[in-house]
Parts: sequence; C-alpha cells; structure tokens
Amino acid sequence: MMRSWPKQPPIRLNDEVYAELRRQILERDAWRCQRCGSFENLEVHHKKLRSQCGADSEENLITLCTRCHAWIHTNRML
Repeated sequence: MMRSWPKQPPIRLNDEVYAELRRQILERDAWRCQRCGSFENLEVHHKKLRSQCGADSEENLITLCTRCHAWIHTNRML
C-alpha cells in the first residue's frame, strides 16, 4: 500500500525578491521566448509547476510569450 503524504505548500518569495528573479530570468534568456523567439508579451514559466513543489529558482524558470505559455499549460495535460 502506498502512503499518501500531505502536499507541501510551495515556498513563495516575497514580491520584491521575485520581481528581481523574474528580471534576471528575462535578461538571461535575452528578453525572448525560449520556444518561438518572440520579444513580446513575455512571462516567466515554472518548468516544474509550483503546485508540484517546483522552486522559484533559475534552474526551474524559463521565459515564454503568453501564447507559448498557454500552449505549454494546455498540452501538458495531454
């Protein structure tokens, strides 16, 4: 029988620290979507979702445009 452990709440950075991390990720990724290359409507995406205990860390974050970000979330469920 598998044990089901309670889900751990994600640890959130405060707004100021997260804003700086977000800027660092955008800069690292040359201010362009890492899927399609767009320079517009950029967002920072967690590769491993925060709901799955994905960290707010450089290794887990990537720059995507809103269109690719939505595509990733829609197709992740397939």
